[in-house]
Amino acid sequence: MRLLVRQLRWESDGVVSLLLENADGGELPEWEPGAHLDLHLGGALVRQFSLCGAPSNRRQWRIAVLLEPVGRGGSHAVHTQLHPGMVLDARGPRNNFSLRPAGRYRFVAGGIGITPILAMVAHARESGIPWSLVYGGRMRSSMAFLDEFAAHSGAGGEVTVHPQDEAGLLPLQELFEQVEPDTLIYACGPEPLLAAMQDATAHWPAGSLVVERFSPVAPAASSGAEAAFEVEAAASGLTVTVEPGVSIVRALESVGIFPETSCEEGICGTCETRVLSGTPEHRDSLLSDDEREANETMMICVGRCRGERLVLDL
Repeated sequence: MRLLVRQLRWESDGVVSLLLENADGGELPEWEPGAHLDLHLGGALVRQFSLCGAPSNRRQWRIAVLLEPVGRGGSHAVHTQLHPGMVLDARGPRNNFSLRPAGRYRFVAGGIGITPILAMVAHARESGIPWSLVYGGRMRSSMAFLDEFAAHSGAGGEVTVHPQDEAGLLPLQELFEQVEPDTLIYACGPEPLLAAMQDATAHWPAGSLVVERFSPVAPAASSGAEAAFEVEAAASGLTVTVEPGVSIVRALESVGIFPETSCEEGICGTCETRVLSGTPEHRDSLLSDDEREANETMMICVGRCRGERLVLDL
């Protein structure tokens, strides 16, 4: 898919939004709250950005990008190289942060983590489902889309804006002390916020907290040295040895099999692959505990094998 950059707009200090249209003039694919888009930013640079406009708008998509001074180059490319009229290759939308049915929603966003939450709040409001949002950031001037949430507040929900320089850290233990029935909690933001959310909601029923990460969680320390193993690609019948320090993706590429991949950090879900045989060692930051125990899929950009052989649906 090719997308035309229609508009760039500053939403706060360090955050620019982009309006994107189908370059051929047609309608854009449907999407649901929580979805993200893979944008090709030149060369091998591909980055994921949450869609933060209205799903009902099939003519335009909106994303917002925070400039990361010490990043991997994606935000810098958006801020310094893109301009209206450019055409970009894209993939998606893909959704690993889908909004499940619930009687009530509690949303927590930190910084640029507000982007996937925007469409979720709009969906809850339009559906008449009670909701609340706690939106934290370093300071008001760095917090994007505050004007949009001012319009949402009071329409079946409540918005609390919590700049750290004015009010300190979010009081998550207090906010989530009481378990609420038929309630789902959606959180997105930097890793310290998500770790604190997991602590604050540990007494809630399993599955109550749903998070989306922008950076990977360090995997648990392995019990021994990393070992080589074999991977069979079932469709082709080819088998390759995956050496220590080499990803499954790279090993497969060495024998002419090129799985779709993007982040190569285990957070975007692009490379999720069905496991036909063998036991994977999950090192991603995406699958739930239940999904890891089921061992039906794995992220082959980071995952390995707990035995000597994996058979994958490739």
